[in-house]
Amino acid sequence: MTARMEAAATELGAPAPGAATVHPWIFLPLMTPFGVSNGYATVTLAFLLGRAGVSTVQVTAIMAVWFWVQTWKVAWAPLIDTVGDPRRWYGLGALLVGLSIIAMSLVRPTPGAATLLTGLVALSSAAATLVAMSSDVFLTHFAPPTMRGRASGWAQAGNVGGSGAGGGLALLLVQHAGPPPVAALALAAICAACALVAWRLPALAIAREALHYLRRLHAVVVDVWTVARSRTGYLALVTMLLPIASGAAPWPAIAGEWRADADLVALSNGVIGGLCAAVGSLLGGRICDRLTPKSAYATFGLASGVVAVVMAFSPRTQTAFLVFTLAYSTMIGAGFAAYSATVLEAIGRRSAATNFNLMGAISNVPIAMMTTFDGWMHDRFGTRAMLFGELWVQVLAVLFIAGLSFATASRASFKRGIDLADTTSP
Repeated sequence: MTARMEAAATELGAPAPGAATVHPWIFLPLMTPFGVSNGYATVTLAFLLGRAGVSTVQVTAIMAVWFWVQTWKVAWAPLIDTVGDPRRWYGLGALLVGLSIIAMSLVRPTPGAATLLTGLVALSSAAATLVAMSSDVFLTHFAPPTMRGRASGWAQAGNVGGSGAGGGLALLLVQHAGPPPVAALALAAICAACALVAWRLPALAIAREALHYLRRLHAVVVDVWTVARSRTGYLALVTMLLPIASGAAPWPAIAGEWRADADLVALSNGVIGGLCAAVGSLLGGRICDRLTPKSAYATFGLASGVVAVVMAFSPRTQTAFLVFTLAYSTMIGAGFAAYSATVLEAIGRRSAATNFNLMGAISNVPIAMMTTFDGWMHDRFGTRAMLFGELWVQVLAVLFIAGLSFATASRASFKRGIDLADTTSP
């Protein structure tokens, strides 16, 4: 991951001469616009659409677009790696996130505006990919080995915490500070401030060898294929495609069934929910050190489904809505940590940026699918059936990956036995 060619460039992608190591806290604001984009689309906009009478299936379809765009980000990831200064890409992404949110706030949330809002959500999501991938560049090059864990923790907090806090903050402002454009301007100002933080980072140098793009691309393709054909690699790829710990439940769209007002939604799915998700990420990371990452991933996914099922039988009160949505957010935050650990276990150090983006793109497919599925289940069978689906879909997914893991382990053991016989035969 590199920047523009410099005359005295050194090692590929190394910090420019004289660059200082940054403190790990800086990765929280760097990932915040990514979370803000997600939070506004899936919390604030979803609530406003639901309150305006737009059907749940239409709301969840608009929400799902944000995640579908994320599945294609690997297609333009090489631009961040090879063209220009990543700080400029970050600034462009943060600017477009802010402008897209302002544009969404100017559109009246009605069924007739669904197409326009879908396009703006897609633009915001695409802009957020520039923010995230540039932040990956900074994380790779400016976090020393002794601080990588802490830096990753701050970045994850900016992601899940920013998503909740960004959406919740906007909703609170909409309810108490004026019309939606007021909240949108505040979020755009946050994005602009984060862009200024990015420009305080040292410049990156690039070696001349980096100009042989096709040569590098071939090496990346070989590395990706090597990971994909290994048992650990293809099990991780399949796991990323399964709806485990997707966190797709459309709480803002069904909040009225628990008599939850805008303030409660802003807190439970916004500010406080974001903090719970961040805490869940930290706890999930610790648990991943004791369990295998895939086992932890499955555990947290099933736990989120259990929370949803228990909520289905809970009283339709504001207290129940707050308790269960916060518990759900905590489990999803832990799932995010287990997801990262699963990917890192699979890719090792082989073209880590491209492999990680590939896994990340794939992992957004089940999120988008579950978002649409939840909306369809709600409108067709009701809220209780939707919440039951949150568990049973994940049960089937976990059973599938457990069966595949057992089958491939048996074949691998059988093949090792044949290889051993061949080497010991006379």
